[in-house]
Amino acid sequence: MPKMGQSVDRFLRREMLPTVWCPGCGNGSIAQALAMALDRLGTEPKDVAVVGGIGCSGRTPFYMATNALHTTHGRALAFATGLKLAQPDLTVVVTSGDGDSLAIGGNHFIQAARRNLDITLLLYNNAIYGMTGGQAAPTTPVGAHTTTSPATGSVENAFDAVELAMAAGATFVARTTTFDMQEMPVFIERALRHHGFSLVEIITQCPTYYGRLNHIGEAPAMLLWERDMTDAQAGQHGGWNTGIFREESRPEYGDQLRRRQSGGGA
Repeated sequence: MPKMGQSVDRFLRREMLPTVWCPGCGNGSIAQALAMALDRLGTEPKDVAVVGGIGCSGRTPFYMATNALHTTHGRALAFATGLKLAQPDLTVVVTSGDGDSLAIGGNHFIQAARRNLDITLLLYNNAIYGMTGGQAAPTTPVGAHTTTSPATGSVENAFDAVELAMAAGATFVARTTTFDMQEMPVFIERALRHHGFSLVEIITQCPTYYGRLNHIGEAPAMLLWERDMTDAQAGQHGGWNTGIFREESRPEYGDQLRRRQSGGGA
């Protein structure tokens, strides 16, 4: 089990700190958990590529002492697909927000899961568009207040990224929270070790917008809110179930493609 406070400096660009994220944002915890998971994996920074989309989560590659790729809105998985096919020995990690992956990038998400290419997607779910002004996102719960639903709250049903990934064919699917800092690095490490498309959805706090607009409070209160919204009862009544929902073996896309290209057939 990773220990809080262990040194993961070899995976972090210390000269880039402090981050641009708002005080209390959960994204720093996710970056730390990713560094811890990579350290436990035993890989070298030069053998890892972190691909970011547009949004708060997309800044993560800036702070990782690995190969980094900052891409266009919604297209992080498309860029990562090309990178993994061109450099199959790289460990490819995508850091993408709920809006980036499930709105403009929704079809890339579905196709990546369907193909089962060996990529790990860390989907930061703060239930709101954090960087562009606090608008309602595909994951905003019904009734939640945003800058585009200030009076009535959101009236749209939220996407369930776990159910979507499983329906599309992802072979590793998990969900955790930034409250669960013992669990999160373990889930990420298992996803990185998995040979195939892996999703780790991470419920994370945005005190600047979601916490303020919904009167939850600052980061400490939001972490307790995450805890309460992911217990067994909450998962059945508007919250989120957490855990590893699928971990299975299926032929990986790159392996199949290279075998066919070499004349090996199916």
